[in-house]
Amino acid sequence: MTRMPGDGRGAANAAAVLRTVLDHGPVARSGISALCGLSPAAVSRQATGLLRAGLLRELPGPSAHSGSGRPRVPLDLHTGAVGGPVAAGLHIGVPSSTFSLVDLRGRTLARRSLPHHAGRNDPARIAAALRDFLRDSDTGRPLLGLGAALGGWVRPDTGTVVRHPALDWHDRPLADELGAALGLPVRVDNHARAVAAAEVLFGHPAARRSLVHLFIGNVVDAAFGIEGTVHQGPGSAAGDVAHLPVPGSGAACACGRTGCLQAAASDTALGAEAVRRGIVPDPSVALLADAAAAGDPRADRLLRERARDVGRAAALLLDVFNPAVMVVTELSSVLNDAYLDEIRTAALERSRVCDDPARIVAPHAGPAVLPQAAATVLLAPLFRDPAGGSPAPTTGPGPAPTPPSPHPDPTTAPPPTPQLI
Repeated sequence: MTRMPGDGRGAANAAAVLRTVLDHGPVARSGISALCGLSPAAVSRQATGLLRAGLLRELPGPSAHSGSGRPRVPLDLHTGAVGGPVAAGLHIGVPSSTFSLVDLRGRTLARRSLPHHAGRNDPARIAAALRDFLRDSDTGRPLLGLGAALGGWVRPDTGTVVRHPALDWHDRPLADELGAALGLPVRVDNHARAVAAAEVLFGHPAARRSLVHLFIGNVVDAAFGIEGTVHQGPGSAAGDVAHLPVPGSGAACACGRTGCLQAAASDTALGAEAVRRGIVPDPSVALLADAAAAGDPRADRLLRERARDVGRAAALLLDVFNPAVMVVTELSSVLNDAYLDEIRTAALERSRVCDDPARIVAPHAGPAVLPQAAATVLLAPLFRDPAGGSPAPTTGPGPAPTPPSPHPDPTTAPPPTPQLI
């Protein structure tokens, strides 16, 4: 899709067609016109360009219709096993990194985890393991590039990690490092914003009106979106809620105060408390969640305590932003609705504006939230601007002798070890 100088309207029209097919496809051109308000000629022009770019495909048979005239051939996003482009995803966490391949509908086709033993989370090691993953998972589909997400202060415009204390990274040109190592286009963003963007693109319809996303992991972050756009703020510094006060918490924080969200509810704090209480031998929230699932009442009690802290902090964000939907990414509530209900109850007890528990939701992708969100760092710009936001597809790093079968439905994909960072 070649863009002419000043062709902003064409870019907006192409995005409108692509998003309409995402939301309603398979759909005929006439249906796209009715849904997005563009003229049939404009839809036809943009659809032709999107077909040539490999982002759309015509389905094998015509859709049902009556009357005379040409059959209405339905269009859909090109997610086919032959020729359907994919995006690679990389989530860099503290205990591990997660690699993924994701199609244009946000479905995770393959994923793998890389533990960071003894803090070995340098980009060169991650890139080497990611290269192996891409080679082993290659099925010949065009690879659009890599989306990378991680906690802390990240500047997407420069691909720089400004500050990530848990990794001890400062002003790290991560996009350049990964791009040079992999030979791929790379986009980088904060993981809270990445999850928010995935909700806007693939998740709850109300998220496109407005949403707040609260991410609880070893790093605690938040993101806010309105009218389909996730807020960045000057310097892309929006979303730092580590020192948001949790009402009723007396947890001591490294900043010298008490009751900060990071100190009260982070995975680091929760893991340490679980070890102190003798529930698990290692400070792992995944182990704690496993213990609760196995029926350990001490583990269940501690996870419910954390859920209530998260809910009280969520109430503050609900009252400030009053979003249509609030998404909470927190391991126990992603795996078990009982902990999400605990978050909802605590939030509604404190909130002055929200009395509807259904407004507080877990990520729509469930345990696949991070693999999808990381790839969305690359896919979201493509859906905003299919020409300017789409890097030229490349072939994979090389065919594997026996590539694994992709799993188009994330509910049937092999479950990874749950980690939220």
